Amino acid sequence: MRALMVEALAPDYAGCELKEFPTPAPGAGEVLVEVRAASVNFPDLLMTRGEYQHKPPLPFIPGLEMSGVVAALGEGVERWKVGDEVVGGARFGGFSDMAVCHAMGLRPKPKAFSFSQAAAFGTAYLTAYVSLVRRAQLEPGEWVLVQGAAGGVGLACVDLAKVLGARVIAASASDAKLKIIEDEYHPDALVNVTGGFRERVKEITGGHGADVIYDPVGGDVFDESVRCIAFNGRLLIVGFTSGRIPTVSVNMPLIKGFSVMGVRAGEYGRQFPEKGRENSQAIWKMAEEGKLKPRVYHEYALAEWRAAFDSLAERTVVGKAVIRP
Repeated sequence: MRALMVEALAPDYAGCELKEFPTPAPGAGEVLVEVRAASVNFPDLLMTRGEYQHKPPLPFIPGLEMSGVVAALGEGVERWKVGDEVVGGARFGGFSDMAVCHAMGLRPKPKAFSFSQAAAFGTAYLTAYVSLVRRAQLEPGEWVLVQGAAGGVGLACVDLAKVLGARVIAASASDAKLKIIEDEYHPDALVNVTGGFRERVKEITGGHGADVIYDPVGGDVFDESVRCIAFNGRLLIVGFTSGRIPTVSVNMPLIKGFSVMGVRAGEYGRQFPEKGRENSQAIWKMAEEGKLKPRVYHEYALAEWRAAFDSLAERTVVGKAVIRP
């Protein structure tokens, strides 16, 4: 089998190499999956440099999310059979031809999804759900400003917020990306953040400001988001793709009466296991019902892994990039 192996932590993916080695056998409670698709997430890029909070021991195979077909069963596995279509995370990462997975960590692939859509779904939509439902406690009719709306987690938030009955403002620095979002997801308003967006958001919301701001970008975008949030608003900190971790003077939340909330969907589930299970069940139920539509930007061959990584790093993606071995 082939797999993308990270053998050293280094910039520009210098420690990564596509290698061949024997296909592993699944152990007790494990399943061997023939990988059909694996989504590329920003943490995958950070992990190749050792810049993500989770640091697996070297060497490792990246690829946090994948979908595929069950190829072999380990001892004691009764939940699955060979040929089942599944989606989940891999003990050995998804950027490979074959992946060993814990049987209990897999779920059936939604019939409405392609393999690529299934691989692109879980992390992004779970992040959006924990953000909007658990942290912000979003109410129907509230204004949600989604920063970085063209990225994987941003587009998931646009999609989910509409399903939850919110009024959505999709924000990006690219008119071309905003046009795609408008055509495929029909937000209530669009904002190009280039040159500032405070007055535009105020205008859209009738002077009220955004009730919820979903920010995976940080940097200057965060700074200006503080200036257009509504009283009693919730500013959700999802990530820092801009590269700058911003700060806020605490007199601003005091005067404007808003909350700044951190979002770590996986950690939320670990801290509150029952709610974590409810979160996953909620998004996958909506997926099965056909209410959500993850967008696959492009499918790359495994040998094209560098181009797939670059599409995220260079912010050309609208939705999720996917590797198909």
